[in-house]
Amino acid sequence: MYPQQVHSYLREFFSENDCTILSEDRHYLTVQLTVDIDKKIMNRPFYWQYIEATNSEPNPAQITFITNQTTSSANLYGEAIHFGSPRLNQVFQATRELGAYVEMYEVVDPTIGQVILTPWLGINYKVSYCCDRTKEMLYSFGINLLTGVIKKNFQETLCKTSLETAPGENVFHVQPIIKPIRALQRLEAAIHAIIEQDDHSWALEAKKRWQRDQRVLDYFYEDIDDKPECYDIEKKALEEQYETKIKIDIINGGLFYLY
Repeated sequence: MYPQQVHSYLREFFSENDCTILSEDRHYLTVQLTVDIDKKIMNRPFYWQYIEATNSEPNPAQITFITNQTTSSANLYGEAIHFGSPRLNQVFQATRELGAYVEMYEVVDPTIGQVILTPWLGINYKVSYCCDRTKEMLYSFGINLLTGVIKKNFQETLCKTSLETAPGENVFHVQPIIKPIRALQRLEAAIHAIIEQDDHSWALEAKKRWQRDQRVLDYFYEDIDDKPECYDIEKKALEEQYETKIKIDIINGGLFYLY
């Protein structure tokens, strides 16, 4: 996930959750959080317990997120945020909690006259390559529910589109031909195809590190015929540390009617 994608995602997240964006440039944004968003992403449970217990006036955080440190000025103070950072993972979790699914309609100029909106299913995925090291990738797909055409980087399209939760008076939205559950299966197939074509040398390297550490462990116990319980515990710990797996998580998704 590139810095500009992180930036767009944060802007959309805060705007959709009524957080005021006080200032912004390509490499940062300063946001006034609401009480609800502060509670979800700022890790201040004791502060909020005190506020609620004493019935004091809440003071949600105002924070600057630096989305691209390479282009930010030296006198800019804030929190660096990037794909894989704990704070961005908290934003992803908040997104799942606040609404993993939405239905929205593109805002169309009413002077055009009556227009037809086409249904798209949009899904944002997080793919994690896990072993003793973790690599995470973000993918965004949209599938046209009339034609079956799949579009990559769909979230970028949505970020450039004005959307509302209800259709305008001058629009007619077509009902899907492809059922959403079937469309989701096609998108999952597209994700699996990307994974299959990816470079999986990371798994082989993890196996080599596992074998190396296992040899070291065996060396310390090589003269002991009846291995103690601690040997089995350490061996199991190595297995859990180096075992390779791929996780596919849906961050959020929705039905979008686009012009």
